[in-house]
Amino acid sequence: MKITKHSGHKVPFDKDKLKLSLEKSGASSDLIEESLAKIEKQMYDGITTKEIYKLAFDILKKASNGHAARYNIRLALQMLGPAGFFFEKFISRLYAADGFKTKTNLTLQGKCVSHEVDIAIVKNNVISMVECKFHGSRDGSTDVKVPMYILSRFNDLKAKPQNIFSNSETISSCIIVTNNRFTKDAQDFANCSGISLLSWDYPQNNNIKNKIDKGALYPITCLTTLSMVEKEKLLLLDQLLVKDLIDDPQGLVKIGLSENRIKNILQEASQLCKHI
Repeated sequence: MKITKHSGHKVPFDKDKLKLSLEKSGASSDLIEESLAKIEKQMYDGITTKEIYKLAFDILKKASNGHAARYNIRLALQMLGPAGFFFEKFISRLYAADGFKTKTNLTLQGKCVSHEVDIAIVKNNVISMVECKFHGSRDGSTDVKVPMYILSRFNDLKAKPQNIFSNSETISSCIIVTNNRFTKDAQDFANCSGISLLSWDYPQNNNIKNKIDKGALYPITCLTTLSMVEKEKLLLLDQLLVKDLIDDPQGLVKIGLSENRIKNILQEASQLCKHI
């Protein structure tokens, strides 16, 4: 049986790949087998990956909001748009959890011209600039033109002392982050040029998905008990992570939710963050 990917290409259905994604949701082996059986019964030749995702999501949600939220993480990153401002803040939080000091939305003077820098991070006296490339759908990938362009900006900035975290600092490394994927040419050029890359699944053992799971750093946009409007209101209150809601539920009060709604949301948040 063939399935239709987001790009429109048709490929053979890979049951093992679907099973792996269900396992990552935290579902039990019994629930996974039950889910696979239900999904296969409703499949047809040419079914889209989006339809398969919805079938799996609905089954998981009936069993546990926490499972559905964890299954929803990649789509949740796309909800940190449309411009990607909240995605930049989310990436800053990922680095902060790794022990970095961070600053966002900077304008720095290079040797030749000034540059807007999404994030600056520092640890062990090593300062890096982090540039985020946000895609609002799963179709987009970051191609080789991006690291080529950012390399020129990095070279201009590292040639001049900066005042970011203290006086007279040097930006010594550059990182490019995307919520989707980098093309092979982009990876090759970045590796050859000394630029670090971070995407949903790259590098293999230290990618965005790994970092999220390692620290339970789930974006609030993955929660199934919140509407999109409610999520946007919480993002504006700087409550980016599910952990933020657990640590300070007052944000839920501020956006006008009832006690019963808050109880259900915090229950899902707790289910999600305890599974690490």
